[in-house]
Amino acid sequence: MSRPLVGISTYLVESARWGVWDLPAALVPAGYARMVREAGGLAVLLPPDAPESAAETVARLDAVVVAGGPDVDPARYGAGRDPRTGPPAPERDVWETALIGAALESGTPLLGVCRGMQLLNVVCGGTLTQHLDGHGGPGGATGVFGSHRVSPVPGTRYASLAPAPCVVPAYHHQAVDRIGTGLVASAHAADGTVEAVELPGDHWVLGVQWHPEMGEDFRVVRGLVAAVRAQNR
Repeated sequence: MSRPLVGISTYLVESARWGVWDLPAALVPAGYARMVREAGGLAVLLPPDAPESAAETVARLDAVVVAGGPDVDPARYGAGRDPRTGPPAPERDVWETALIGAALESGTPLLGVCRGMQLLNVVCGGTLTQHLDGHGGPGGATGVFGSHRVSPVPGTRYASLAPAPCVVPAYHHQAVDRIGTGLVASAHAADGTVEAVELPGDHWVLGVQWHPEMGEDFRVVRGLVAAVRAQNR
């Protein structure tokens, strides 16, 4: 079969510079497209759009990746704002919530990365811890990825992809608190932080707290692409 078409959500920024230009831009780190290519897929970018376009967009894709980025607005899970929570990105919150909802409704394979995992949890009715230290990002060096060890939960989809503990690149200060309805934890950090969540059953839905696009271990993305191929047999 042809290579699966994998949509990747993006930032929408007021100013980005390249060549002689300094303009508003939709962008995402190049590592996302690279990991999709390395996993055997074709990458297409999904800049923020009207939420009513999400179902039509997802219908034209084989899989969806919700990328990392700014903190999810705590109002989305009924919480007040911690002073250490970053400024909201309403255009991403609205668009990516709609993308996740459309993927869940249609059975489209879905991977959430860092913020993407957190937003998946919120869409499913879960909540977030708004600040923790020691996982890279705020509280560590700004703009520098850290690393830490994650351990799979035996019997989960993630464990079938990565059966042994491994060290992952990470940059975050928020994490899953109460797990959303239907989701289960499938990996943890040494301190107990939930590092992966998934939807049990035939629908391939996985969220990881770390940033696979910043490393060379693309097993979770290969799992996403393999799920598409299995659906299309």
